[in-house]
Amino acid sequence: MQGTVQGVGFRPYVYRLARDEQLGGWVRNDERGVVLEVEGAPAAVERFLDRLAREAPPLAAVERVRSRTLACLGEREFAIVESSGDGPAAAPVAPDAAPCAACLAELRDPDDRRFRYPFINCTDCGPRFTIVRGVPYDRARTTMAAFALCAACRAEYEDPLDRRFHAEPNACPECGPRARLLDRDGAPAAEQAAGTDAVAAAAAALLAGLVVAVKGVGGYQLACRADGAAAVLALRARKHREDKPFALMVAGLDAARALVELGPEEERSLHGRERPIVIARRRRDAAVAEAVAPGKPELGVMLPSTPLHHLLLADAGVTLVMTSGNLSDEPIAFEDTEALKRLASIADRFLVHDRPIETRVDDSVLRGPLVLRRSRGLVPASIELRAAERPLLACGAELKSTFCLAKGGRAWVGHHVGDLKNWETLRSYRAGIEHFERLFAVAPERVAHDLHPDYLSTAYALEREHVERVAVQHHHAHLAACLAEHGESGPAVGAIYDGAGLGSDGTVWGGELLVGGVAGCERAGHLWPVRLPGGDAAVREPWRMARAWLHALGDQDGAVPAALAGAVTQVRWDAVGALVRSGTAAPQTTSAGRLFDAIAALCGIRAAINYEGQAAAELEAACDPDERGAYPLPVLDAAVILLDARATVAAVVEDLAQGAAVGTVAARFHGALADATARACAVAAGRGGLDTVVLSGGAFQNRVLLERTSEQLTAAGLRVLVPRRLPPNDGGIAFGQAAVAAAGGAASTT
Repeated sequence: MQGTVQGVGFRPYVYRLARDEQLGGWVRNDERGVVLEVEGAPAAVERFLDRLAREAPPLAAVERVRSRTLACLGEREFAIVESSGDGPAAAPVAPDAAPCAACLAELRDPDDRRFRYPFINCTDCGPRFTIVRGVPYDRARTTMAAFALCAACRAEYEDPLDRRFHAEPNACPECGPRARLLDRDGAPAAEQAAGTDAVAAAAAALLAGLVVAVKGVGGYQLACRADGAAAVLALRARKHREDKPFALMVAGLDAARALVELGPEEERSLHGRERPIVIARRRRDAAVAEAVAPGKPELGVMLPSTPLHHLLLADAGVTLVMTSGNLSDEPIAFEDTEALKRLASIADRFLVHDRPIETRVDDSVLRGPLVLRRSRGLVPASIELRAAERPLLACGAELKSTFCLAKGGRAWVGHHVGDLKNWETLRSYRAGIEHFERLFAVAPERVAHDLHPDYLSTAYALEREHVERVAVQHHHAHLAACLAEHGESGPAVGAIYDGAGLGSDGTVWGGELLVGGVAGCERAGHLWPVRLPGGDAAVREPWRMARAWLHALGDQDGAVPAALAGAVTQVRWDAVGALVRSGTAAPQTTSAGRLFDAIAALCGIRAAINYEGQAAAELEAACDPDERGAYPLPVLDAAVILLDARATVAAVVEDLAQGAAVGTVAARFHGALADATARACAVAAGRGGLDTVVLSGGAFQNRVLLERTSEQLTAAGLRVLVPRRLPPNDGGIAFGQAAVAAAGGAASTT
């Protein structure tokens, strides 16, 4: 039996099911999943097989059941036997799961021996992926190996009828991990006086306005009270995070509803065992400091993901900022010594414990139906990839980086790693690949990578020896990822919009219409190309893209627009204009992301950014929800379809000159791009006799653009596919590369 069947209470479930049907035999873990034998009356065996997958435990995911008939041995009793681990590992590992209702009831019960124990868990909840060192999943192969079970915990662990039977992280205050509160020098904190537990002491520090580093299930988080402006501003300054919103942790759904507007989908996501950050529209009376999400109409909220967090929120009694334990652009700290060193300049106190974290994972992030960051609670759940029979590795992109390993019809997309330009992140990326290769017994024969030769993920792929290498164009990988996630191979039309990706012609793509499928595609159209003045400098300074687009309108020597006059001097404006005219250090680009930047700059929203995608996100946030108009954006039905946004930019400039509200301009721009995209896709679909359109790439994280484009396509009778289990941004690239390589697509070299 294969699937996620280890560490989820599957063996005791089988034991109880076999006893219920009065069957003899045994069950055990092995490298591939669970193996069992049952013996008894034929009708009982049939009922057992019928119920086996259908009534599986909540964290289990049965993917395949194989059975054969054996000679009877006369067995009357059923037993759980020792795991077998002699062959190559191949058993899926479960993601970490939030505390179940039964464990929370014990946590809050003064008469229970685990009252206020921060590491309570059972077979239905608790840490899994972050503590696993190897498979089969047994305590000896987890970071709990050093904690010997006390007599009471041992009795639970060995009782097949107990819900903690073979719960590998099982522990209690007598025998398990313990929490401590330290100051930034690593000494016991003053708040933890005699008789005060560490969590209560940490809550007192938070209420006093201090910043506390909290060791979570996948790494350290930085916390402060969300209603305290001074604490939030101090955290921003120390973390060097000028504008990017902080996530919030709330005690329960009622507290979340007081901060954000939640629909049924958001509530299900918030309350699910994955416990992601859910981004939702902010209530006007949300009781949080403005500095939590300055000027943003949305907040990211999450419920407690561990017993320790439940206790901390209950003791503090206020909403907490709960953000990644790092300096901006670094990976989160997850080792205790490292955390005390790296976070000492940020945190006043450290809430630590002595259960090691094997794999660092950041919080997952959802926005509506989209996964924006796939990590804790979602990884390492596998995704079917039928064509992937040979073992392969896909190395992903440069930003929002992930990797993907695949074999035997299954793919494992790694957790969010981040920007590989940071050395610590690159080290984490390499370690993650090695861990997945061991955990899932994948020895890659093929390695897929991006076309861009300067990506560090590409450099890593080229280091791998004795493998076949497959170069996959960036936007093709986006298209393939969405199709393969939905179990399809194409052909389809793909509108793939993002910031940048190296095109097959050597230019910078980013606003692409592709036609094809997983195995291959052609470029059917794109946004009007303009110059990218200064290369990466234009990404950091959106005003440069405003200059490039105005030049495309024929404005070669104009004055700095009024909205940018306070941010850009005429000298710099003219110097960038000279780059655009000459093409020096200004490659051509069709980037949708850079078009968003140009409009944001012209509107005076953002001349320079502090984090990736900031200008586009703020332009979306500025949209007037009541405005349904759209600027002109001609679709030129030529051999290569062109979306000519010059007319759009001209209309934006005209409206702004006439005093139009920024919210109106932003909404009309979104309407223009959405409507033109739908028309262009309809043209491409008509040429190929196709009925399916894929919308993907980082620009389609934009809810206004995605919803309006989808509406128009559906009205035109076209079927729309968007990523659901994977991010539309570069976090999904690795899976797309794996799909292309498995299908035999793209050019190969050795």
